[in-house]
Amino acid sequence: MTAELWLCPDRLFDGDTLRGGLALGLQDGRTTKLVPTSHLPATATRRVLKGTLVPGYLDLQVNGGGDVLLNTTPSAQGIAAIAAAHRRFGTVGILATLITDTPEVLALGVEAASAAKGQPGFLGIHIEGPHLSIARRGAHRAAFIRPMDDTTIAHVTRLRAADIAVMITVAPESVQPGQVAELARTGAIVSIGHSDATSEATRALLDAGATCFTHLFNAMSPMLNRAPGVTGTCINSCAYAGIICDGIHVADEMVGLAIRARPVPDHMFLVSDAMSTVGGSDHFRLYGDEIRLVNGRLVNAEGSLAGAHVTMAESLARLIRVVGIEPAQALRMTSTVPAALLGRPDMAGLTGRDPADLLMLGADWTVTGTAA
Repeated sequence: MTAELWLCPDRLFDGDTLRGGLALGLQDGRTTKLVPTSHLPATATRRVLKGTLVPGYLDLQVNGGGDVLLNTTPSAQGIAAIAAAHRRFGTVGILATLITDTPEVLALGVEAASAAKGQPGFLGIHIEGPHLSIARRGAHRAAFIRPMDDTTIAHVTRLRAADIAVMITVAPESVQPGQVAELARTGAIVSIGHSDATSEATRALLDAGATCFTHLFNAMSPMLNRAPGVTGTCINSCAYAGIICDGIHVADEMVGLAIRARPVPDHMFLVSDAMSTVGGSDHFRLYGDEIRLVNGRLVNAEGSLAGAHVTMAESLARLIRVVGIEPAQALRMTSTVPAALLGRPDMAGLTGRDPADLLMLGADWTVTGTAA
């Protein structure tokens, strides 16, 4: 039980369940192991922490933050600024997300991800488009949407060869199953989204190697009595699925319904889909158009939602307090599940961590500080 300090919270979340009566060792700036508080010797140095100790949040869909948008600042410095903005709110790791844009901007985004490898908070890149459906494009510019091509496959292959995590959102309308299989073989996470496809076309991509869905319910064909669409196919599948829980993108009742309806546990995770207004000002420019934050909504000139103004911390609190999801399950949706999807078990628990990457939550599930 060697440790220079023992962190003793009221309770903690170990990546699976909420537990009380445990202490977390700290040695040489890293957490070591969990032991019952009752087993600590009387001479042990303790730091009593009020609240619940949890792993920091992982967000796999972050377009921007701190007045920086990846599409308009596709650089390692831009990624660092976005990650820093979200860290202020408890998110310790992000997939920096590049939405549909020109081939030149996509290439710059890939270069930025390559240069950002190893930066604090950078988990990889989420390429959301341009290989989407025009009908379900949302705020993505129609002129830039195009079929999957060898250039994008080469970008993904290069990033994966450098051991950089990649999630790529595609629609059946713009990609062939063989191309999905090729992307999946690189180790990239192929996610289905922004699609008006049938259930049959969606299942074809799952069979080819897609393992995830992008922001369930949003920008996808709905679930109807005789046509499951992308939405119903996702809910019935064993794939992973991200979901936005801000009370705007998806009704709270539908968030809860989807979580309860999944056939396998722990395959739903929270995403923010955050734009540059998180930790920044109330407006930004996308594709040359101004997007403003009005009553919590980010809307473009066409009236489409243009990303979200929400943090993972706010999403978790809403998921527990409003949607009614059991706290341990909700916490798994912020760290354990995204870590599993990325193949990063080291980001899912409390041990072997920098205490600055561990959060303290109050009774209302809001962040009160870190364990540092």
